Amino acid sequence: MDKRCIVMISPFAEKQIVRLPSYIKGHLQVWAETVEMEGIRTVRRLPGYHDEPLRGDREGQRSVRLSRAYRVIYEETAKEEITLIAIQEITKHGY
Repeated sequence: MDKRCIVMISPFAEKQIVRLPSYIKGHLQVWAETVEMEGIRTVRRLPGYHDEPLRGDREGQRSVRLSRAYRVIYEETAKEEITLIAIQEITKHGY
């Protein structure tokens, strides 16, 4: 079983959430609740989220798809028996 996870949202991401479409807010809430219930390792294996590590300036961060356009950027920190998932940013991916 995965370690217990707690999802935290940075102040910058909080400001971004206010401007998001409601359906994206819903997807974000479902993702966060699933991470807290099932653990991040389990959620990473779900194909719909396309959880992937980032490179370059964002090395150490990961990206999750909320929709075709919107992504959540987060960092994972392990502390004893709890994994902290810190949402850093929600971005609209340009195509």
